[in-house]
Amino acid sequence: MTKHIQAEALSSTAFSPYGDVIETQCSASDSMNDRRFDRFSDLASVDIVGPEKAMVHVVRSIDATSLPYEFVQLERHPLGSQAFVPLSEFVFVVVVAPPGDKVDATDIRAFVSNGGQGINYHRGTWHMPLIALSAGQRFLVIERASTEPNCDSFKLDAPVILDVLPDTA
Repeated sequence: MTKHIQAEALSSTAFSPYGDVIETQCSASDSMNDRRFDRFSDLASVDIVGPEKAMVHVVRSIDATSLPYEFVQLERHPLGSQAFVPLSEFVFVVVVAPPGDKVDATDIRAFVSNGGQGINYHRGTWHMPLIALSAGQRFLVIERASTEPNCDSFKLDAPVILDVLPDTA
């Protein structure tokens, strides 16, 4: 039986079982560089297993993900957290499920950002690959550099459909 999910507003509280919300709105800052900049520190925890290092990339969407979107597979990264921070303001969607050996479709949730938020998946959190609602959206990505496999996938028993967002219909 196909399950439908609707994205809810992304908030630190609702997303906390899956990772960190990266935003400056609710964060305290301190000044730097002769008070010409505000610094918002420690917005997410980079969690890496083993002697590997963190790496930073920029990724750009080639095609938009059309909604509704049907999917049957999620992935996780058991050896490190993974952060996605938009390089300009735009809304994007994340689909997640709790860490564990398998995914129960009833536990899958979707969140929609407010345009100024990024996310950091906790190590082992199941998630859909990145979803961009427009071509050309760019993200800063912070994750574990790895010489060993760090991506598991899980195929669901039945499709799940991410429904159209109210303000994208």
